[in-house]
Amino acid sequence: MCALVKLNGGSVTVREMTSYDLDEVLAIEQTSFSTPWTKAMFREELFIPLCHDLVAMCDERIVGYICFSIVVDEVHLRNIAVHGDWKRRGIASKMIAEMICLSSEKGADRVTLEVRESNRGAIDLYKKFGFVVKGVRPLYYNDTGEDALILWADFEGML
Repeated sequence: MCALVKLNGGSVTVREMTSYDLDEVLAIEQTSFSTPWTKAMFREELFIPLCHDLVAMCDERIVGYICFSIVVDEVHLRNIAVHGDWKRRGIASKMIAEMICLSSEKGADRVTLEVRESNRGAIDLYKKFGFVVKGVRPLYYNDTGEDALILWADFEGML
């Protein structure tokens, strides 16, 4: 894990999230989502054996994070966000690639997630990794009543 990626203005590494990271992670979370996770939710996530939480670092600053769970051979991407100043620089792609690599090492071979139907940027990113829409969760998001698209992808040929 933690392959180095060169970006304009620095390099990015991905490492495991710790409780010391939570204030920076929470700041990104709160500006990224209308119903953000709480600090307690992130803290709890760190202690669940099935959950894996990573941060993307550039110049000792957290610029993104990803949270996912691995259950037997399936991964559920639960949360991903990139700091607003660092969007569109490949950081989300780097974190997804790290998730796939780590999950493959643990025997997983497919991944699922839910995404807001209106989140075109995220949907386009996921499609680059081979995700396809397999269903809809009606009225999934409490804040807007928006539907969630259920996306699935097999790891084979993703990277």
